[in-house]
Amino acid sequence: MELKTYLRVLRQHVGLIIAAAVLGALGGLGVGLLAPTTFTAQTQLFVSIANSGSAADLQQGSTFTQERMQTYVDMADSRAVLGPVIDELGLEETPAGLADRVQATSDPNTVLIGIAVTDPSPEEAARIAEATAASLVDVVTELEDAAGDGASPVVLSVAEAAEAPLEPSSPALWIDVVLGLVVGIVFGVGAALLRSALDTRLRGKETLRRITRAPVLTAVPADTSTARTPLVTDLPSHSPRGEAFRRLRTNLRYAQVGDASPSVLVTSSVAGEGKTTTSINLAIVMAQAGKRVALLDADLRRPRVAQRLGLENAAGLTTVLVGSAEVHDVLQAWGDDELYVLAAGEIPPNPTELLESREMGRLIAELTAQFDLVLIDGPPLLPVADGLVLGQQVGRVILVAGVGQVRVGEVQEALGALSLVDANRVGVVLNKVPTSTLEGGAYARSYGSSVLPDDGSAAMRDDESLSAVVEDREERGGEDLGRGAEARVDTVEMWRVGS
Repeated sequence: MELKTYLRVLRQHVGLIIAAAVLGALGGLGVGLLAPTTFTAQTQLFVSIANSGSAADLQQGSTFTQERMQTYVDMADSRAVLGPVIDELGLEETPAGLADRVQATSDPNTVLIGIAVTDPSPEEAARIAEATAASLVDVVTELEDAAGDGASPVVLSVAEAAEAPLEPSSPALWIDVVLGLVVGIVFGVGAALLRSALDTRLRGKETLRRITRAPVLTAVPADTSTARTPLVTDLPSHSPRGEAFRRLRTNLRYAQVGDASPSVLVTSSVAGEGKTTTSINLAIVMAQAGKRVALLDADLRRPRVAQRLGLENAAGLTTVLVGSAEVHDVLQAWGDDELYVLAAGEIPPNPTELLESREMGRLIAELTAQFDLVLIDGPPLLPVADGLVLGQQVGRVILVAGVGQVRVGEVQEALGALSLVDANRVGVVLNKVPTSTLEGGAYARSYGSSVLPDDGSAAMRDDESLSAVVEDREERGGEDLGRGAEARVDTVEMWRVGS
């Protein structure tokens, strides 16, 4: 995983990291408030040999002392040493309990033994440290004087008496808070990385490129106002979402050059990814550019186009397919441009059979002869077979992929299904893309809001100019341009953002 990917993951999970940091800091605060304040008193013992003599004797005595040092340290918290301390001071605890608060250490380069005792009371800590040192001296003297003649070869004496400490040895409250904060951040980052590693949802163009070479025709930014204003006609003239659909219009023109049929199926892997909204808005911006557009609602299980556009759904596609009406009788005009909608009609008991029928093929052929573009809003690919049936009858398929909603495996399965039925060229529309992950998003927004006029004329002139270029190249050799169109889709997208 590259550094850029790590940063993107952390940015996506910044809420989780902040929450973990806050919980960690609160936990540290709680520990600091609940933990008792403790003080540590220290005393030191000096270990020496009892007799003096020649240099050789002194050397042997020094070696003997060093060999005994660790033994004396280990004895400091033993029952033999702490039992008398408890009896002398009248402590109400066991030797094992007191041993948890006693720590003895020694430096290999010295003959000093340090004894540290922790207690909530500084005076009590000093008293216990003094008593422990004295008890250790007595026990060692008794053990080293095995004959009982008072001739112990080792002498332990107090080098530094214990004093009541003035400052507590337990961490300050702010240290507990900072440690808790650091632990929370580390936990939050770890949880974010783990969640990202286990997350199989589609997260953007980089993830998509790992599973398919299909071009990304546009990336529609996520917008909390989509539910209230789903149509581009409800948006400000230069909103990022509106620009995304206009970019889709331009890229689709390039991609369609050389296609045998101007019919396009708009579908998705699963329900709820935004295919219907994409179909409608693409139809609207195409009509705004002067194209004669027919929009068909072929999702015969859950039709939504008529409802979204405020049209009648009683008669429509199913009415035509069963021979109860001619298509021109049930087409409904929408808006001020040449956009005509064929609603789904009544929901049939056999949608797959109707969409696979010869009548459906003849209907698509009839509409493609009369319109510049025939857009078909189809059902999702994975739940039912209807979309695969339609994919065989159109010139191009647009797969809408909801970022953060659909799983990578589902997109891969949908693309694989389209390839199995030999569906013609496939392009992808990334929908609900977080604004923070859009390439050049901030620049595009600032450029669109500060340079282009409010009436949208510049954007329209831009599309009209590009349309003229496409038409001119079609006249000079449509087949050659068609073969290279897909490779230029991303270039066109970059051109429109950066122009």
